[in-house]
Amino acid sequence: MSLFETLSAHLRAGRPVAMVTIIDATGVAGAVGRKLLVSPGTAPIGSLGSSELDRIAARDATAELEAARSGVRHYGVNGETTPEDLLGAPEVTVFIESWAPPPQMWIFGAVDFTAALARVAKVLGYRVTVCDARETFATRRRFPMADEVIVTWPQPVFAERGHSLGKRDAVCILTHDTKFDVPAITAALATNVGYIGVMGSRGTHAKRLERLAASGVTDTAALNRLMAPIGLDLGARTPEETAVSICAEIISNRTGRSAPSLRDGAGPIHT
Repeated sequence: MSLFETLSAHLRAGRPVAMVTIIDATGVAGAVGRKLLVSPGTAPIGSLGSSELDRIAARDATAELEAARSGVRHYGVNGETTPEDLLGAPEVTVFIESWAPPPQMWIFGAVDFTAALARVAKVLGYRVTVCDARETFATRRRFPMADEVIVTWPQPVFAERGHSLGKRDAVCILTHDTKFDVPAITAALATNVGYIGVMGSRGTHAKRLERLAASGVTDTAALNRLMAPIGLDLGARTPEETAVSICAEIISNRTGRSAPSLRDGAGPIHT
């Protein structure tokens, strides 16, 4: 399969893929137009002219994909990146064009807040999956705005798809069911997902941490990834207001901006 046929296959399948193209080359005859196709989990296709340049460009293309960005990079002809190494060396300029699928939001728990969160997430461009083991509640009729509604426990979902979660994605656990939230949290912590939010009061979360410890989840760094109680401290009360506070917290986490999370406060959530 040719490079462009492979690109087309990735796009049709909705897989993240980036094309690296040399757009300028100082003192390197025939370099302009060389291409390297990069998709996470597969070997790059094509070449920019040297194995080291291919390696460095593939690394940077993967980073651009994770951020859903395209951009220009400058390298030495053999992959040099520091000013000292580039001094006097032939240089190439590449354009990294990214095709990244929409960020994912997995919502566990088919509750009243789920519909509101799914609606707000869709406005922000997320591909929304709603998951609950209760067939009566997890229905397309209740969640028509979701891209997918699945009836299952958390473990099979993470086992099958957890590897696809990255820094742009979010897992929101809205159920208070002890049989559901602990497995969902444990599985989410084993992924690279950028945001894990868990609904409940401070007292509920304290008991949840005890159950997590009893199940063997004691790593402080891992537990610090949990945003619980979920959402920014906006004084939200309705499902719609809560959905806005959750999505605002996700944006704040992704951009690195400081915002008043409920997790970092004290006292009752509602006054």
